[in-house]
Amino acid sequence: MPKTAQKDASVATVKKQGAVMKHIKKYWQWYAMMFIPIVYYIVFRYIPMFGNIIAFRRYRAGSSIFGDEWSGLKYFNQFMKDQNFWRAFKNTLLLNFKYLIISFPLTLIFALLLNEVKNVHFKKIVQTISYLPHFISMVIVAGMVREILSTCGPINNLITKLGGEAITFISLPEWFTTIFVTTGVWQGLGWGTILYLAAMSGINTELYEAAELDGANRFQQCLHVTIPAILPTISTLLVLNIGSLCGSAAFEKVFLLYTPTTYETADIIATYVYRMGLGSGNYSYATAVGLFQGVINLVLLTVANKVSSWLTGSGLW
Repeated sequence: MPKTAQKDASVATVKKQGAVMKHIKKYWQWYAMMFIPIVYYIVFRYIPMFGNIIAFRRYRAGSSIFGDEWSGLKYFNQFMKDQNFWRAFKNTLLLNFKYLIISFPLTLIFALLLNEVKNVHFKKIVQTISYLPHFISMVIVAGMVREILSTCGPINNLITKLGGEAITFISLPEWFTTIFVTTGVWQGLGWGTILYLAAMSGINTELYEAAELDGANRFQQCLHVTIPAILPTISTLLVLNIGSLCGSAAFEKVFLLYTPTTYETADIIATYVYRMGLGSGNYSYATAVGLFQGVINLVLLTVANKVSSWLTGSGLW
């Protein structure tokens, strides 16, 4: 490279660095606010990733945190042959998929309905009531569910008064999916509308006025103006939800509600990893299962993002 070109390149680099430092000094408050989240993710998300090495090494409690000896793919082959793992894998996908196909459209419909409410005070009351379940601790939610569905609870009292027999909902595998989905929708319906309402607030009102002049009613305006305008938000949230189909976000709820009699439909990968790792002390085996789960989530997220980009033109990247 000629000396003149090198000099120009170095000058451009210095100017760029100076611009960056000037920008940081001007908005240092924002960068200061980013510091804690960045440290959190480094300490609790990225550094623990080094622990995945014990999926390929034999780990014994009290020994090196990176395991004692190399085991290769031993633990991967082990859980691939374990029927309990495949049961947990199937349950994870089924529970999350059923919750997705019910909660995702309900959340969107609820957000569209809220957007049509013109009475501001009534709208705020509905939003507040619908948001509240999200802030209730999962331990409390599980206790409420157990009390409501107990043999002496209000639902079984109603069944017996109508001439039926009490049902042990919590102990029956066929009822767990219904309990899981219903409680999830109740907790997340209102909270899930926040991003949709934020996206709707940015829609140009002139579009609605033009549609009204063309004779479109409220439903047609919603169908042809609102939904197309928030389609990128819808596709992004759908991609994120699909990417977590094999995730462990529902661990607390399942762990607090399931029993050995409901393992058939309630046992998921996260609870399986918990039992194998902390329960049985098979840390390397549990780490291998968790690593496999992460890879599946990555594949689902990538595929969903590609499909979203192809169909709607928008995605996460």
